[in-house]
Amino acid sequence: MDINPKIFKPYDIRGIYPDEVNEEAAYRIGSAFVVFTGAQKVMVGRDGRVSGPALHTSLIKGIIEQGADVLDIGQASTDMFYYACGSQHLPGIMVTASHNPAEYNGFKLVKEMPDLVSGEDFLGAASSKTFSAASRKGSVRPWDIRNEYRKKVLSLADVSKIPEGLTIVVDPANGMGGVAYDIVYKDIPVTTVKLFFEPDGTFPNHGGDPTKEENRRDLCSRVKAERADLGFAFDTDADRFFAVDSTGVYVPNDFLGALLAKYLIEKHGGGTIVTDALIGWAMRDLVREAGGTVFMSRVGHVFIKREMDKNKALFGVEKSGHYYLPDFYFAESAVGTSLMLLEMLGHCKKSLHELTRPLREKYHMIEPVNFKVSDPDAVLDAVRERYSPSCEIQELDGISIIAENWHANVRKSNTEPVVRLNVEALDGGLMEQKRDELLKLIQG
Repeated sequence: MDINPKIFKPYDIRGIYPDEVNEEAAYRIGSAFVVFTGAQKVMVGRDGRVSGPALHTSLIKGIIEQGADVLDIGQASTDMFYYACGSQHLPGIMVTASHNPAEYNGFKLVKEMPDLVSGEDFLGAASSKTFSAASRKGSVRPWDIRNEYRKKVLSLADVSKIPEGLTIVVDPANGMGGVAYDIVYKDIPVTTVKLFFEPDGTFPNHGGDPTKEENRRDLCSRVKAERADLGFAFDTDADRFFAVDSTGVYVPNDFLGALLAKYLIEKHGGGTIVTDALIGWAMRDLVREAGGTVFMSRVGHVFIKREMDKNKALFGVEKSGHYYLPDFYFAESAVGTSLMLLEMLGHCKKSLHELTRPLREKYHMIEPVNFKVSDPDAVLDAVRERYSPSCEIQELDGISIIAENWHANVRKSNTEPVVRLNVEALDGGLMEQKRDELLKLIQG
């Protein structure tokens, strides 16, 4: 059976189970990974998806039949998997489709933390027709990483600064974030109101992508009902973090990332923050005010991590909710980022609502809008032609339009067949005007 080339994405491997991603594909990916990396030992884990156990078993079979040993952490969040790979200096494969719907599954491939293998780069190896049998069969050893993982994540923040008496509503969307949260927060002195903590790969309550408003409604309403201090959301593999303030209002990652970046710059007496090209102007202004530097990168963990390493950055932020931590192998830990937020609140002695209020008054942005278009390149050309006479145009990632009091970005998604629009302005009316103008242009 030939493996479906469609499942090999820019960042990872994903497809619908069992039509595109299945046991045969898992076996081949396991075998090819050993050949591709030359690994003698491979870390393996899986999230809570229904198809996970079957794919996990076939993946391990492919690895050990190529002669490599397996260290198996079992069911885990992505940041638990990253910790396992990083702490043992091992390559690894995680069976996960991140925040995709329940019918999907896939694989994240780690060469050596923080370097992940692109699905596209791995296609050739996985498409090999045959793999020669190894002279010895590898072994499989389970590893319970909970205690070691907990110690590592707790080291990412000064938990002594966490304010006393906080009530936090937490929604991991029946993904792995609830497992990770319970491990790390078991002795943290906060009151937790739990929503949808039980791992359930059918995701019965709502989808696993908190960037979508419909997936935040339960959290926002429960924060208000409980009169909680704030709310946390994780995507279903727990590598992205999102927050809601005490009024039940979602805090854009542009604001949350800017506040955390400013705090880290002040804490360290300077430094560099790496962001994607989509992030709002609050990041630029708050980091500058704190005496730091912002370096912009293309969207995607490969590019962000590379620039963080090159610039010795304190922190990396993507608008989509990825927060990259140098002390965590330049990788994401949603639970670790949540601890950093609580540390910041304790230091500032202000609520998240108080900290974000002036940002909401100054910076007006849309939530990203996706468009399915027949010719994405033609859309980008039209945007460039329309705005280049009057605005600065940057092409680091898609088309960025920069004017004195507004900016926008139009780019092709690397994970979905869409063109994505972001707009921000220093005036609400101007934001709406530019949004409508760009919507009309994109929709032809």
